[in-house]
Amino acid sequence: MSTPIAAEIAVPSRRCLDYLELAKPRLNLLVVATTAAGFYLGSSVPLDTLRLGLALLGTGLVAAGASALNQWQERDIDARMQRTRTRPLPAGRLEPRQALAFGALAATAGVLLLALTVNGLTAALACVTCVAYLAIYTPLKRVTPLNTLVGAIPGAIPPVMGWTAARGELTVEAAVLFAILFLWQMPHFLAIAWLYRDDYRAAGLQMISGAPGGARRTGRVAVVHAVALLPVVVLPSVFGLAGRVYLAGAILLAIGFLAAAVHLAARCDDTIARRLFRASLVFLPLLFLLMAFDRVTP
Repeated sequence: MSTPIAAEIAVPSRRCLDYLELAKPRLNLLVVATTAAGFYLGSSVPLDTLRLGLALLGTGLVAAGASALNQWQERDIDARMQRTRTRPLPAGRLEPRQALAFGALAATAGVLLLALTVNGLTAALACVTCVAYLAIYTPLKRVTPLNTLVGAIPGAIPPVMGWTAARGELTVEAAVLFAILFLWQMPHFLAIAWLYRDDYRAAGLQMISGAPGGARRTGRVAVVHAVALLPVVVLPSVFGLAGRVYLAGAILLAIGFLAAAVHLAARCDDTIARRLFRASLVFLPLLFLLMAFDRVTP
């Protein structure tokens, strides 16, 4: 049986878990990981571990704050979707003002930390990411299926932030990292959008998967971006960021990713979409690991 003391302990523990859920730590692990990759690729030897740690902490705080603010903005939508209705806000475990305060505080703290301990350029990119994600992408989800394309822009900025944290400047190599992540995101999120198309439709979100001819359009757009990714993954070797081992591995990974997208275009169903989603989860970390392993030290 539960006791009053156990109940008193459980309440603050549950509250901490709710705030942690607002921060979406599993999703934002990708943000922090790609930031770390960008920093490593842009760094000279020896690696400045203190600056790296501060950059990752600042980026993590900004990402956590943006996630909380996004849930505050979309609490009505989350309440209508099966997979999100148990989140802290739609479930009533947290008040909207609490999520708003938490998100604003975390995002502001992250930007200030980056500005004061890393550099102003990285802090500015963090601000751009937040504004694009919250003020442009999130409202567009209710308006047009093109929201996924717009949302890929803030999603592709973290490795650029890592690069500028290490270098203090924007270069063509940073643009290459941005392009890789931008193009990778489209098949990745299109697979998710197909799997949850009924949820998105019920919530009134405008997604390609829920539009007329959604199956055909989902597969076609995934293939277009996977094809565009093929020459882009070669560019790190062209610009001297990585060597031949990376080049060979990157081409093989990109061909495999394209094959998964083509399979979706040929037969758009849940099983194939799930395979594309899993292929995307394998593709990106392996690509960055290859780049880190075979990088050309600046």
